Amino acid sequence: MTVLRLILLPLVLLTAVTMAAAQGTQVAFGAIKQDTDLPVEVTANNLAVDQATGEAVFTGDVIVTQGEMRLSAKRLLVVYREDTQGIERMEATGDVVLVSGPDAAESERADYSIDEGVIVMTGDVLLTQGPSALTADRMTVQLESGTAQMSGSVKTILQTGNN
Repeated sequence: MTVLRLILLPLVLLTAVTMAAAQGTQVAFGAIKQDTDLPVEVTANNLAVDQATGEAVFTGDVIVTQGEMRLSAKRLLVVYREDTQGIERMEATGDVVLVSGPDAAESERADYSIDEGVIVMTGDVLLTQGPSALTADRMTVQLESGTAQMSGSVKTILQTGNN
């Protein structure tokens, strides 16, 4: 019976990974739920503001923090609401890293919709959670629930605990 389990276990795991890749994978993200009403702090080397469009572009060692969440990138576009009462959305590009609690994700781009509390990461997404890692084309993070949905070429390596 043990031999049969050893043969079937990799097949079951392969089937689970294949199904996850086809349908997308939902995972926990961050140790706690993120309060999207907290203030957003941005630091960078440079800032250019366009009063006509209501946009600000931060470049050079950009770091964005909101509560326990931290995002870094080469460039950050901040789009303000039309009534100029706060931020509508942010678009981070270039070596984007998002850290929340013990979890970290890397990608080429991240779009943060402030009111919806959603961050969509695209372009070679890599999510690391302790010893586990997942890759995908896209990861959508729901900050208030602390979950993420990975889709498009999802891949992971499952540790069996046997070395």
